[in-house]
Amino acid sequence: MQFSFHFNSLSFILLIVFGISLVIQLIYHWGLFSKVAFYKRNARPKLDEELEPVSIVLCARDAYEYLTELIPALLKQDYPDFEIVVVNDCSDDETEEYLKDLERKETRVKPVQLKQHLNFFNGKKFPLSMGIKSAQNDLIVFTECNCMPVNDQWLRSVVNRYNSRTEIVIGYSPYVQKKSSLNRIIRFDALQNGLLYLSAALSRHPYMGIGKNLSYRKELFYRNQGFISHYTTSVGDDDLFINQTANKKNTEVLIDAEDAILATPTNNFKLWMRQKSSRYSTIPKYGTRARLMLSLFYVSQFLFYASFIALLALCARPAFTIANNAVFYIPILVFFFLLRFGTQLFIYHKASKRLGEKGLLPGLIAYDFLFAFLSPWQRLMGRMNVGVE
Repeated sequence: MQFSFHFNSLSFILLIVFGISLVIQLIYHWGLFSKVAFYKRNARPKLDEELEPVSIVLCARDAYEYLTELIPALLKQDYPDFEIVVVNDCSDDETEEYLKDLERKETRVKPVQLKQHLNFFNGKKFPLSMGIKSAQNDLIVFTECNCMPVNDQWLRSVVNRYNSRTEIVIGYSPYVQKKSSLNRIIRFDALQNGLLYLSAALSRHPYMGIGKNLSYRKELFYRNQGFISHYTTSVGDDDLFINQTANKKNTEVLIDAEDAILATPTNNFKLWMRQKSSRYSTIPKYGTRARLMLSLFYVSQFLFYASFIALLALCARPAFTIANNAVFYIPILVFFFLLRFGTQLFIYHKASKRLGEKGLLPGLIAYDFLFAFLSPWQRLMGRMNVGVE
């Protein structure tokens, strides 16, 4: 049997690109994402007397409808000693009145009322700083108004991740499942992003966290001068701060489905695109290792699909033949494509169960293909600073 390559053809170059991107993607899935898929934690739950006091901090701007559901759920947390610090960031709705009334009834609720916007900090950084300053306890847990803990054990789960060296706990937040294509796209994006930053943290190279489910010590915040190093950036109160302060010794993860915080996603595609582009604008401020890791994943994902499509389009001029016959060319390409897809399906299935994500696997290949081309566009828009929070 004669096997020959056509070194001068465009197809050969594309074949090399396809092969390299395939290998890189397999390394990411088996070497990195598998850490979430097969994660096991055997730490002993802490007794009540071992649980230190906690301050839950969240910011609210015109979030009255969310707060009326979230705060009662937080107050039902099975935890011996905690407070809820709610920063009302110049709301125009009924938030202020609701918090004042709640404060009279519930001593654990501590409102912080902001009456005017300040230009020193952009976005949520000033309100969050005021909330952290007002917190009575060193251990701070963060969430957002459009979120909801899945059970009354969330606070215990967060604090159980702390040991003598821990200063940061990074959690995951799936979105509420709805019957819409946009909802599935948003949830797949959250899953893929979660696999990246949680796997990195499990590999002892943490680079970000999300404010929906995040915890760190007040002392860490002040020791690193809070948000001063990136105060001019409207976003990044969560990921940029964690990128600045997290290391292999002081960071733990919170990823089990029962430890999740459910978030309510937007129903507006344009708004979601603007939010994503805005979030991508923080990546250039990450450390070198994190930027390289993210760039390599997104570039190899894009090149994998782009080169595969191009190779199929050029099947009349194959990069190799067997016995002078190109009939084996397409099946071999499809085999390696399915090898990557089968790997992704297996890892994502395991990781989805771990993280509490449901209903995404039937459309996995479609969502992955979409983000292979959408993510570079969102990153470009982020670099141009066109996104808004």
